[in-house]
Amino acid sequence: MSTTVPEPRPQMASDANPTTIQAAASADAGKKTVFKILLAISFCHLLNDTVQSLIPAIYPILQISFHLNLGQIGLIALTTQVTASLLQPLVGLYTDRRPQPYSLVVGMGITLIGLLAFSMAPSFGTILVAAALVGIGSAVFHPESSRVARMASGGQHGMAQSLFQVGGNAGTALGPSLAAFALPKGQSSIAWYSVVALLGLALLTNIGTWTSQHPSYQSKSIPIDPAGFVSTGTVHPHTALPARKVAFCLAILVALMFSKFFYLASLISYYTFYLMNRFHLSVHSAQLHLSLFLGAVAAGTFIGGPVGDKIGRKVVIWCSILGVLPFTLLLPYANLFWTEILTVVIGFILASAFSAILVYAQELVPGRVGAVSGLFFGFAFGMGGVGAALLGKLADMTDIKFVYHVCSFLPAIGILTAFLPNLEPPKMPAAQRSAT
Repeated sequence: MSTTVPEPRPQMASDANPTTIQAAASADAGKKTVFKILLAISFCHLLNDTVQSLIPAIYPILQISFHLNLGQIGLIALTTQVTASLLQPLVGLYTDRRPQPYSLVVGMGITLIGLLAFSMAPSFGTILVAAALVGIGSAVFHPESSRVARMASGGQHGMAQSLFQVGGNAGTALGPSLAAFALPKGQSSIAWYSVVALLGLALLTNIGTWTSQHPSYQSKSIPIDPAGFVSTGTVHPHTALPARKVAFCLAILVALMFSKFFYLASLISYYTFYLMNRFHLSVHSAQLHLSLFLGAVAAGTFIGGPVGDKIGRKVVIWCSILGVLPFTLLLPYANLFWTEILTVVIGFILASAFSAILVYAQELVPGRVGAVSGLFFGFAFGMGGVGAALLGKLADMTDIKFVYHVCSFLPAIGILTAFLPNLEPPKMPAAQRSAT
């Protein structure tokens, strides 16, 4: 009777440090996709981003209460999103070295405080403080929650990130709808949405318990090949890319993120004002249109990851950035009916990029899941904030219609995707996959 000896996994020399080795071992530790945790962290992302998206949706309330111009509205967005963008890479880098599973609870708690501060703010300065607190809460939440999604993915990283992202985008779509009901009741009614944050706190406490018991948190030592200073885990060949090539690829990804989120800032922050100015819609009707657009963003996000797992992330990036260009060029000339259709199409296609870009970056820099997630989530928030502030100033100097003419050319930056290498490992033959 013969005994089948497991075939040893390949070992590859790379520039990995101990954190990289730990991450590689962590990836192999969870063999099955833990959908219970994936759905829970996605739902918590929904709750977190529901609170986050309330802020742009209540801009009209704040504008009336404090007599704000569009430049000041943009400053509120800048405060929230730049605060998050500056802190997220630092939080991710810290948790790569010292994992903090219960930091998710802390992040949601800070967001709760910021939400309550918004409801009681007596001045514009206090509003900016509340916006900063919401940004800090988001900075703490996103890097670690993205790591949890990857830990529970069972190797289906694109699918996991898409499921995680679709929760956030669904929350972003839900926020304006909830704000539409609170609008007639004024600023103080924002406090009622603290119930959303409290529910998130309860769920994140349970998720924190699961992550603290995960092998990647419990393992203190990992087998290492002393000759090559590598782990016995599977490492993809692209880890051998030269540092300059990695930096060049990251620069391209950053440019693509700039294109995506700068354009999205024009719609998320000013779409309601555009509809009210050009088509004379009411605030309530404009907010419902914004919610429809954000719903399309959520749907597109769900598609990007699984499709990237199947056909390659570079293909998804190609189609989602450059592919949206014809629709953005048409939007400034469309009537109300076609504006609704075009914004839904734009939101759906453009949103499919983020999961593909994020997983591509994580594979480009293996072992730095928290830092890479923090960098790209932070850059997304930063671009949204800077974009909102600059576009608000541009709208004050010209008009809101001119903003959409300028932004319509941004997706042309997607042509840079041509310079990205293919990182997907070679496909295994069907017979080999069944044998394994």
